[in-house]
Amino acid sequence: MKHKKIGKYAIGTGLVLSFGLCGHYMSSSSTTMGTETELAGMAYTLDQYCTMQVGAGQSDPEAIVAFEDTSNTQGGNSTVSGSAVGGATPPPTTSATATATPKPESEYANVGISIAADYVNIRKKPNTEAEIVGKLYRGSAATISSTEGDWVYIRSGSVSGYIMKDYLAIGYSAEKLIDDFGTKWATVTTETLRVREEKSETCKILTLLPEDETYEVLREETDWVKIRVDGDTTGYVAKPYVRISVQFKKAVSIEEEREEERRKAAAAAAAEEERQQSHSSSSSSNNSSSNHSSSSSHSSSSSRSSSGSSKKSSSKSSSSKSRSSGNSGSLGSDDSGNNITKPTESKKSSSDSKKSSSDDGGSTLGSGDGSAIASYGLKFVGNPYVYGGSSLTHGTDCSGFTMSVFKKFGISLPRTSSAQSRVGKKISPSSARAGDLIFYASGGRVNHVALCIGGGRVVHASNPRVGITTSNLYYRTPYCARRVLG
Repeated sequence: MKHKKIGKYAIGTGLVLSFGLCGHYMSSSSTTMGTETELAGMAYTLDQYCTMQVGAGQSDPEAIVAFEDTSNTQGGNSTVSGSAVGGATPPPTTSATATATPKPESEYANVGISIAADYVNIRKKPNTEAEIVGKLYRGSAATISSTEGDWVYIRSGSVSGYIMKDYLAIGYSAEKLIDDFGTKWATVTTETLRVREEKSETCKILTLLPEDETYEVLREETDWVKIRVDGDTTGYVAKPYVRISVQFKKAVSIEEEREEERRKAAAAAAAEEERQQSHSSSSSSNNSSSNHSSSSSHSSSSSRSSSGSSKKSSSKSSSSKSRSSGNSGSLGSDDSGNNITKPTESKKSSSDSKKSSSDDGGSTLGSGDGSAIASYGLKFVGNPYVYGGSSLTHGTDCSGFTMSVFKKFGISLPRTSSAQSRVGKKISPSSARAGDLIFYASGGRVNHVALCIGGGRVVHASNPRVGITTSNLYYRTPYCARRVLG
């Protein structure tokens, strides 16, 4: 009986021990599985973080979003909750928390474009009572050197001073105004650049452009740039051979504004003088014509009177002769004599007509001072270009410009550049001097004319963007040159 109790006790103890061992084993397994699950979770999280980082690096910098770490964070370090195998706690690891990439700074960060209704004053000091040193008209740009509260110190053209920030678009705001107020220019970076009719290397060549000359951009595309050469000459150039830049109008100093007013007044006075001279010449011509008619009328009257007297005298003489000789008749020599002057006038008119036709045919038109003609033309630089116009102050095209300038010196030119290219004596463009005419062609057809001012430069009514301006004589390949001054 006693042995049975000992056996039962032993069996019970064994069972307890067995369950205990089993329980310990299960506990360890549970701990291990739990730890593995947590490690797997951490690995998944890190994989997700790395994947997000790689994906973010390939997207637009402005679209990057910072990664949000959902684990416990303490002292800037990220740790994973739970215990590791064997109950040891792993050391804290540093979290590579992503931060948003800062937005790149605008290339116009130090540029201000005037958004004033007309202009904003540039002052010597940062207050509204300070002296005004210049004006920044709407759409004109300035470089910002420093900021003082609500004011910025700017430099533009020959002017430097202070402007209130509220009147300027700066940075990205300025970039949005490029198409509204800026002009794109293409500067040739190769020795000779072909201008083609269309966007193709096999297309017709319109003209050739020299290195370092700059032309207005009409449209910019991936491989080609459409430019305006002058007047109505536009074409395409290969983009790799030009450098594109954007140009804005600059500030105007008070002195420059006054000088511009004086220049415009002088140009207006010159144009008014030309108008009066033309009117005076027309009046003189009318008076001369009137006097000539009056003189002719008086001469005819005198002739008729003289003729009447002669007839009477002749009649008496004839009667006398008849009575003495028996012959009769009337001489009428005075009438015949008066008619002799008419062929002479007709001959003179024919001579004038011949001279006029030779003017358009290539002979030298007249004499004059080429430098004086060039200087007169330069007075109108800055005035507008108007297709079909001939006003030196209100707008003219290229041939209207040369025609009006030479008219001031009593020299008549045809109205079109093509017709003007047949006037005077043909010379080499390289030997051109002040007062000579330089012609340019597109596809062998003359379509632009400029006035040489000496020193390898010309003044001409270029295009609507720049108006009357000066350029290098070889800003495009000259077609021919003509000397109209003897």
